[in-house]
Amino acid sequence: MKPAELRSEIPAVQNVAYMNTGASGPSPRRVVEAAHGYLERVEYDVHASGDIYEFTFGEYERIREEIAEFVGASPAELALTESTTDGIARFASGIDWEPGDIVVRTDLEHPAGILPWQRLEREGVEVRVVETENGRIDLDEFTDAVSDAKLACFSALTWTHGTRLPISELADIAREAGALTLVDAVQVPGQAPFDVEEWGADAVASAGHKWLLGLWGGGFLYVRREVADRLEPRSIGYRSVQSPGDSSFRFKQGAPRLEIGTTNLAAHVGLLEAIETMESVGLETIQGRIRDLTDRFKAGVPDERLLSPREYESGLVTVDVSDPEETVERLDDAGFTVRSIPPMNAVRISLHVFNTPAEVDALLAELDWEL
Repeated sequence: MKPAELRSEIPAVQNVAYMNTGASGPSPRRVVEAAHGYLERVEYDVHASGDIYEFTFGEYERIREEIAEFVGASPAELALTESTTDGIARFASGIDWEPGDIVVRTDLEHPAGILPWQRLEREGVEVRVVETENGRIDLDEFTDAVSDAKLACFSALTWTHGTRLPISELADIAREAGALTLVDAVQVPGQAPFDVEEWGADAVASAGHKWLLGLWGGGFLYVRREVADRLEPRSIGYRSVQSPGDSSFRFKQGAPRLEIGTTNLAAHVGLLEAIETMESVGLETIQGRIRDLTDRFKAGVPDERLLSPREYESGLVTVDVSDPEETVERLDDAGFTVRSIPPMNAVRISLHVFNTPAEVDALLAELDWEL
């Protein structure tokens, strides 16, 4: 599939220059139709002619296997979640925390990678924040911070700057210190290579509603098998255990123990269709297009206004403006969908494979750098 063909299948981008995929990607018709078709099959056909639980549990496993293959994991290392936030929270809930335990995070994290640790602070857990500069982390400072930590949480691709963090190196440093590693990877799938085995982290939380152009609710959590088998989640349901009817329970083996109960799989069916769609476009094509578009945009941004790296790293480009909220509203009135980044008092532009050079040029003309 060519980028123009993909664009023609996305209703949301027909009358607006949509540049906010880093927040939520607009789905192609085929993704929505796949989810709708699944709902019709379940509600109209399966309920009338079969065992809904038998069918759905088979679907859980089929979908788990396909997503596991996509991320480079085994099915036993994959839990189906609703979002990246959901995955981070479920992993955090499975660890046996004690007062005095230490969590390390960076100052680049999304609230999904901040709030669970703030909650644990109320129980005596210490949270250390590694300060960064221009979206970069100092490995020596990180090494010092995790030297006696229980867990390190960091993003694969920062939502603030669009920078790529050295995941494998950070995971190795944490492992040498005896700390678990949890990665927020939601900005990666759909625009960059995604292979959890190569990263070497203990857990990776992500979802498909951004660059994969999937639906809200289609999240997934990878947990390395030997780590998953040690987790004892506090949130528990019949999908968490081996025999729900027993007087005493045993957790399932692997990451599926982090799943809880009845969930609507329509979003995950849509996710599979989204993955297939993006693979039909091709990651090389996607990356090349994003690089060309971001290079084109950055070429028109003065150095003092550009807060993201000038060299290509991702489709996220953050720029300095005098009044971010007013700028977002003004651009919206002009037909551009972007967002502000409150921690940086800036505006972020997300450019994906369906965007066009003409849209980039029009945005630059609208900004005019007089703000």
